[in-house]
Amino acid sequence: MTSTDVLDRVLVIIPTYNESQNIESVANRLRKAVPHAHILIADDNSPDGTGAIADRLAEADSQIHVMHRAGKQGLGAAYLAGFEWGMQHGYGVLVSHDADGSHQPEELPRLLQAINDGADMVKGSRWVKGGSIVNWPASRVLISKAGSLWTRLWLGIPVKDATGGFNAYRATTLQGMNLNEVASAGYCFQIDLVWRAIKHGFKVVEVPIEFVEREFGDSKMNRNIVIEALIRTTLWGIEHRLRQIGRVVRGLIGRARPGVR
Repeated sequence: MTSTDVLDRVLVIIPTYNESQNIESVANRLRKAVPHAHILIADDNSPDGTGAIADRLAEADSQIHVMHRAGKQGLGAAYLAGFEWGMQHGYGVLVSHDADGSHQPEELPRLLQAINDGADMVKGSRWVKGGSIVNWPASRVLISKAGSLWTRLWLGIPVKDATGGFNAYRATTLQGMNLNEVASAGYCFQIDLVWRAIKHGFKVVEVPIEFVEREFGDSKMNRNIVIEALIRTTLWGIEHRLRQIGRVVRGLIGRARPGVR
């Protein structure tokens, strides 16, 4: 399947939990920005009526679909369910997109262009040249930058915004990443996926985006999510570094004792 064929079947996955004030605007902007794209709203049984709004949007537009989930199970679980649904329905590119207005739908064409140019995974990046953040407190900026730096140091990946959630994937990329082994649920889910993509040899490209703090509703970020990301990334990093040391030691032994592997 060529890049052009892949881009004919684009699915934007939007997990929601209590996003009744945002979801209609985000969906409408996406439909205008990339008219041929389909949208899957994965609602975790929001008590504020988000699911009912999503159903209304789907009834009026055949390119909007809704997945009703039993309850709040984490961002990673929602995306994994959305990826599975999208691949089962034959979409060639799957996009992860926030429901709160922080990701700008008008920037999606640039992510898709990078797929068209040969990328296997594209990350909308706040920390590459041209990227920016609007209305974030200094503490939030520090946490995000520190998280990406910590990830780069431990895992050795050349990605400046490892925690960013505005991403585009070829379906073949997701199929080659062993998604059934993904256990991370929150903040570190994005780190998990980009690291898996790099380890499996896929081409990852960062595209600058403007990230805007939500106007309505409450952020889902909390201390537990940050702690989960810190712990998991550190454990992955220790395992990664031990494997590197093991390869070096085996190489030294092999040179010292020909025939030993």
